[in-house]
Amino acid sequence: MKVVLFCGGYGMRMRSGAADDVPKPMAMVGPRPLIWHVMRYYAHFGHTEFILCLGYGAHHIKDFFLNYEETTSNDFVLRGGQTELLSTDIASWTITFVQTGIESPIGERLRRVRHHLDGDEMFLANYADVLTDAPLPEMIDSFARRDAGASMMVVPPQSSFHCVDLGEDGLVGGITAVSELPLWENGGYFVLRQEVFDHIPENGDLVADGCAQLAKRGRLVAHQHRGFWKPTDTVKERAALDDAYARGDRPWAVWEQGAGMRTA
Repeated sequence: MKVVLFCGGYGMRMRSGAADDVPKPMAMVGPRPLIWHVMRYYAHFGHTEFILCLGYGAHHIKDFFLNYEETTSNDFVLRGGQTELLSTDIASWTITFVQTGIESPIGERLRRVRHHLDGDEMFLANYADVLTDAPLPEMIDSFARRDAGASMMVVPPQSSFHCVDLGEDGLVGGITAVSELPLWENGGYFVLRQEVFDHIPENGDLVADGCAQLAKRGRLVAHQHRGFWKPTDTVKERAALDDAYARGDRPWAVWEQGAGMRTA
């Protein structure tokens, strides 16, 4: 299945200075940027046709793949001055780069690459900066059996704050961690049918418009995931993932887990 990745946002909370024009998906985790980790996840499950919805800082993403160095993350033999790779990352990938606008909402970015989907009934879509160990084949198979227009992965609230139950007299009746509330957040990792385009207006949003309208019609399903899921909205969150990578604690790297695991 084709994979549409949204990688055109400014990522202001990830910026380290006024001159920093690197888009958030290009923030480094280990030796590779976030977008590579997301793509490697999909490729592990056999989905190697990518459509990148570019916007702000697009040249950084283009340059990374145009000048991709396989030896950074693969073993190799240097013989007679020539490099012989023992494995590859992206040799089997097909990547379509599409400039979808600097200010475009995500729904509009999706609309602008629709013709690259070749009318495929089902396709995958995601943000390019969220990592997970979610069981992708299970999500796809579950959705394929459902009569629905879209599926989104949902995760428990990530906030570390607490909610306070107040009475009219100001007395506190209870304190509950946000993460323990019976709520779910949008975690990305969408499985979509062409039907979603019927509900995204020009300059509309995928979630607020497309998914919301499908939900009203009983055409949206959710895949609940309580496993590993980490966004990278801030420098602190990106640094935490980078530190985890250095420690060898990287559950999102499903392609590294077990010799019997399927790889691209």
